Amino acid sequence: MTHDLAELHEEWHEDTLVARIAGEVDASNVFAIGERLRSLLTNRSIAMIVDLSTTIYLDSAGINLLFSLADEMRAHQQRFALVVADPSPVRRMIVVTGLDRVAPMHGSLDEAAGVIRRAM
Repeated sequence: MTHDLAELHEEWHEDTLVARIAGEVDASNVFAIGERLRSLLTNRSIAMIVDLSTTIYLDSAGINLLFSLADEMRAHQQRFALVVADPSPVRRMIVVTGLDRVAPMHGSLDEAAGVIRRAM
């Protein structure tokens, strides 16, 4: 699914949604991205991993979306994790805002998926 500056690709790994966001997330497309991500989740979903490895820009609207998703998933006793490559243009923003303390940040999808599997 394309949202102007970003492309969102989703896939399922058993009961875990993996959402890859490529491009830029800002106020112009964050609502559509958030709606799409929320529409994919069900009460049976165990976890969501948002892969930002190919995200080149993430503004405060995008950060707020990720904080909200983390809170919503925690309220439903579901897991939420981020994949952020190192180096990455968005890594510093995630650390500065403290998002990495709310949503675990991993260097690869395999690492994030492994942590979620072990926590189940």
